[in-house]
Amino acid sequence: MTKTVRARYTLEFKQEAVRLVTGGQSIAAAARSLGVVEQTLFNWVKADRHGKLKGADSKVVSAEQMEISRLRAELARVKMERDILGKATAYFAKARS
Repeated sequence: MTKTVRARYTLEFKQEAVRLVTGGQSIAAAARSLGVVEQTLFNWVKADRHGKLKGADSKVVSAEQMEISRLRAELARVKMERDILGKATAYFAKARS
């Protein structure tokens, strides 16, 4: 069995995510663009409304590191979509023959 590591997000990252939602973007769209689970983002929005939003007590993360993290999540999503499209193309090409 592999041990999963729980992601830890800074307060600034959470506040930016909440700002996207309060700015009019849907929770689902914001969660996809940030690479987090919808329920997690929903919990952050709820905690922010109650004034209880807190960040991880880990090291300080720079803006560049946050951007790298976001881009890695986006890259993983795009690779998954590419793989799905490749499999679909192969499936339909085989069915056509």
